[in-house]
Amino acid sequence: MTKKTFPAIHGHRGCRGLRPENTLPAFRHALVLGVDVLELDVVISADRQVVVSHEPWFSSAICRTPQGQPITPATEHQHNLYELIYANIRQYDCGLSQHPAFPLQESEPAYKPLLREVLHDSERYAQELGRPPVHYSIEVKSSSAGDSIFHPAPADFLALVLAEISAAQVGERTTLLCFDKRVLQVARQQVPQLSLCLLVEDEKPAQVHLQELGFLPAVYGMHYPLLTPGLAEFLREQGVDFVPWTVNQLDDMRRVLALQPAGITTDYPDRLLALR
Repeated sequence: MTKKTFPAIHGHRGCRGLRPENTLPAFRHALVLGVDVLELDVVISADRQVVVSHEPWFSSAICRTPQGQPITPATEHQHNLYELIYANIRQYDCGLSQHPAFPLQESEPAYKPLLREVLHDSERYAQELGRPPVHYSIEVKSSSAGDSIFHPAPADFLALVLAEISAAQVGERTTLLCFDKRVLQVARQQVPQLSLCLLVEDEKPAQVHLQELGFLPAVYGMHYPLLTPGLAEFLREQGVDFVPWTVNQLDDMRRVLALQPAGITTDYPDRLLALR
């Protein structure tokens, strides 16, 4: 498989296996490695800032309070980003505590950045490196159960994210990802030109997921064990690209590569780059 036909390499949360997830160090290192796409997650603060974070709270696994104290699993939901202004969010550290599932991750001080900061920094850094502009996969962390508790309702959430994408002028290089079909349905109506990806992690047939969505998205993003030759063939017949996640082991990478996805999302882009 040549580099030309090799799937796009999506650095999951930057490169979670190597640097603290969803932080500037992770995105910068992913760019140095040579990823094609930076994958990241966004939530909303109390003052309506778009914050790069997988959870809408401070995870006990990787974050510390502004006083440097660990956060316990029982209290992490009390550190709700939707109830904190960004100036306070910025005071927490989410880089010094190594993620227990990623022993190769190099710890360093890091905060949860704003989406606008990540986009600005990544555009500038890619230019400094003399590499082509990177693409972005931005996951909107929305669910019906979280409405008005951990995030705004879909239309309001989406408007805040789209404003940042537009301001950074990266819309043509951005795909919007979401498990919440409501978000994608609103996006389809408001910005039909934007690339959209439906994320899936259950065993419900793809036909059913697409029927519920009501349109064919540009991309279908399934948890990689769900990807079969039959699913790959079905999606190709529909004209839908597929990007499985999160593929970290070499044997899994080789199995997925054989099905010729449009891209592969991984915590270890260095491993996938070595295969390319």
